[in-house]
Amino acid sequence: MIGTLYIVATPIGNLEDISHRALRILREVDLVAAEDTRHTRRLLEHFGISADLVSLHDHNERSRTPAMIARLQAGASVAIVTDAGSPGIADPGYPMVRAAVAESIRVETIPGASSVIAALQVSGLPTDAFTFIGFLPPKPGARRRVLEEMSERRETIIAFESPHRIDRCLTDLEAVWQDRPIALVRELTKLHEQVLR
Repeated sequence: MIGTLYIVATPIGNLEDISHRALRILREVDLVAAEDTRHTRRLLEHFGISADLVSLHDHNERSRTPAMIARLQAGASVAIVTDAGSPGIADPGYPMVRAAVAESIRVETIPGASSVIAALQVSGLPTDAFTFIGFLPPKPGARRRVLEEMSERRETIIAFESPHRIDRCLTDLEAVWQDRPIALVRELTKLHEQVLR
């Protein structure tokens, strides 16, 4: 019997945001594929879970996927987790899911905290329509091109940005979007959560 691939959301900050179902799945699976095994080990230890861990991140996901698909085909159950939030959403996971789907392996989502939705909820910006564009390009020219492409869109645009580039990004936003309202959200669900509008 073929195993199941579980896409398990983890807390984005506050550990209490993990679901009972996510904890049960993490206890039951044969293997947990983690973006950073050290980070995931701390999470699992906090909840008293011992699991067989393997790393699955941007630099090894494509090479590691065939062996994990073989384990699933042999009947193992595998959970993918990232450091925070939902695998595959601006994090590793998509290539593994795509490979599992191509092999007719069952894929189940274990939903949970989402930084994209949480940021939208507290932003004060319209929530009826939005577009998530992932991480903005680190190079100024490419970042401005993306912002220019999005400038005519009326829905709320959600993007991730590194704290090390935020000043340059704000300069670009002001130049391209001018007086469009924005919100900066950081440290979601943590002690020092901050929203600047």
